[in-house]
Order: sequence, then structure tokens, then C-alpha cells
Amino acid sequence: MPELQRLRADHASAVLSFELDNRAHFAAWISDRGDEFYEHFAERHDARLAEQQAGVGAYYVLVEEDGSVVGRFNLTFLEGDSAELGYRVAETAAGRGLATMAVRKLCDLGSEKYGLRRIVAATSRQNAASQKVLTNAGFALVGPAEPADLGGKPGHRYERFLTND
Repeated sequence: MPELQRLRADHASAVLSFELDNRAHFAAWISDRGDEFYEHFAERHDARLAEQQAGVGAYYVLVEEDGSVVGRFNLTFLEGDSAELGYRVAETAAGRGLATMAVRKLCDLGSEKYGLRRIVAATSRQNAASQKVLTNAGFALVGPAEPADLGGKPGHRYERFLTND
């Protein structure tokens, strides 16, 4: 079973491989990141680590036993005790319940480790799999998403309130 791990410097090559291997798959649901993203990946990875260190966000990867990455899961902290969730899962890992498991775990971490009370997410209208992940992870549909949040595509906005016990 893959393990959700906090993003580290030594994940860089596995994350880049994950992104490159799944580029066409991701482009079917959201805008392609463009060649520049991949050409400057090392700098972007370092920037994410710096953001994590500064408390701007929390970045996680879903790692198989062989060290390969099959998913990315991000919390970008908003004002107050809220965060925006972003995630992507490898095409080969789709349909196995891994995204739902990782989103649930990230919600638990959001509450326990980061003191969050609310997480929001957006998904394109045609991405039924992502909508199912969010619903199965306890998110409620709250309205339309801004197309700018989804690379110009129409979509849905979801929200989940967390308990801090």
C-alpha cells in the first residue's frame, strides 16, 4: 500500500518522473503546465520546499514501496484556518481508492497538525472521478468553481469542515 509522505528534497526525481509519465493524462482534466514547468522543475521543487518550510503550504506525495510517486496532494493555506486542496494521481493508480485514502489522511493532518477547520477544493465538470474522490472523502458540493481556478474550464467547488478534537 502506498504511503503518504511529506514532500522532501529527495523526492524530486520521482516527482518529476510522475509528472512526465502522466502529463497527457493530467492534460485531459486540467490545463497542461507547459514545457517550462518541466524544464525548471528542480527550481519549482525547491520553491515548494521553501513554501512548506515558511508555512505557506503543506505538500505531500503518495509513494509506492519501490520509491515511485503515484500521487501529489497539496494544502495551500488561506487566511484564517482554511486551506485549498489540490491533488493529482497517476493514471496507473486511478480507480484503486488511493486518492480518497490520501485526501482523507490529508484532511486528518490538516486538522491535527495544521489546525485547519475548513478545506476547499475545485474540480472540472468532466472529472467525475475527482468529484467522487471529494464526495467520498467527506466534501460537499457548494457551487460553481471559478474557471480561472481550473485552467479556464468550468467546474465545481467543494468544501469540508474539519473537527479539531
